[in-house]
Amino acid sequence: MTVGSDLKACLASMKSIEASLEMLAGQTVNQSSKQAFHDAHEIVKQMKNDFSKQVIKISNEEPQY
Repeated sequence: MTVGSDLKACLASMKSIEASLEMLAGQTVNQSSKQAFHDAHEIVKQMKNDFSKQVIKISNEEPQY
């Protein structure tokens, strides 16, 4: 695998984790668990957004990736 495909696979995993946390927050009835899932979702969402920007930056700087 190239660095670019590794980065894109990592980004896909982060999107999957984000979706799973959002789903769990919606399905949970316990308020403290719901809040924990929501907080984790927001953290992963921000990480995913930051990582996505870096993937774009690397893709632009190093087209072979």
